[in-house]
Amino acid sequence: MKTQTIEELAEGILSGDRVLLSKSITLAESSLPEHQKQAHLLIQRLMPHTGKSKRIAITGVPGVGKSTFIEGFGGLLTEKGLKVAVLAIDPSSTLSGGSILGDKTRMEDLARNPNAYIRPSATGGYLGGIASRTYEAMLLCEAAGFDVVLIETVGVGQSETLVHDMTDLFLFLQIPGAGDDLQGIKRGIMEMSDLIFINKVDDFGLEKAKEVKVTLARSLQFLPQKDSGWKRKVLMGSGLSGKGLEEVWEVITQFYENSIKGGFLDQKRSQQHRLRISEYIKEQVVNHAMYLYKKEEDELHSIEDNPYLIAREWVRENLGINQ
Repeated sequence: MKTQTIEELAEGILSGDRVLLSKSITLAESSLPEHQKQAHLLIQRLMPHTGKSKRIAITGVPGVGKSTFIEGFGGLLTEKGLKVAVLAIDPSSTLSGGSILGDKTRMEDLARNPNAYIRPSATGGYLGGIASRTYEAMLLCEAAGFDVVLIETVGVGQSETLVHDMTDLFLFLQIPGAGDDLQGIKRGIMEMSDLIFINKVDDFGLEKAKEVKVTLARSLQFLPQKDSGWKRKVLMGSGLSGKGLEEVWEVITQFYENSIKGGFLDQKRSQQHRLRISEYIKEQVVNHAMYLYKKEEDELHSIEDNPYLIAREWVRENLGINQ
């Protein structure tokens, strides 16, 4: 198999080559240091062509119908002439590290759509409902010319902060039949949400959905206001039948108009860029420290000693950090 140069990959991505886009994301997802170096040289080459898409996170508890919603919503957007990329994250096994990666199977119609691109990735044990290189994949999709990037998270419930910190709009899916109307909805997720969509209305009935909508709308009144002044919206419908999806896009359009007009979108992305630098620093420091530690792990191991004290002494001696 031919190995492309950085320039060949960049030119392929800019021309919309899906094969080279997939290869580049695979390169970015590799844990090999050489692959990471190549991937970020590629991203640096493509940076002037990023940042033009709408970055939307979609989350919800398992069984809420995220994939079905995305297939219907993605189809609607392509009908409007938009190019849609879906980064679908599947949880990895903590034992084998494996993942089913079944999102393409669940989104068959969208997978065949020439104006859509679906990339399933495994979390690899990474927290926050996303894969470890979701940010890089998003930038590569933007450079490839996609107008909307949808990030479908694992739906881990309380750890969605990371995906919130790399997207513009946070869309939370809920279903009417989850027992207690607010069961599983943590305050943190509600605060991060810009739009809540009550899905599967056809299954649970319109009246039940309306009751949940009223309850959610009331609960949102007690949350701190968004810095941009945006008021969180609650909609309802069905990803399967397409009911309410047009209204979802209208609200998203309003959100971007509001964010761009007030300069909040640029401000948010600037903050996210600073945060990514911070995260990369942490990652590289930890990786370097663990590389050094592994060389003498057996010598340090002592079942009789406090692991914390062993670690603190090692950090003091090897990294010059006193805590």
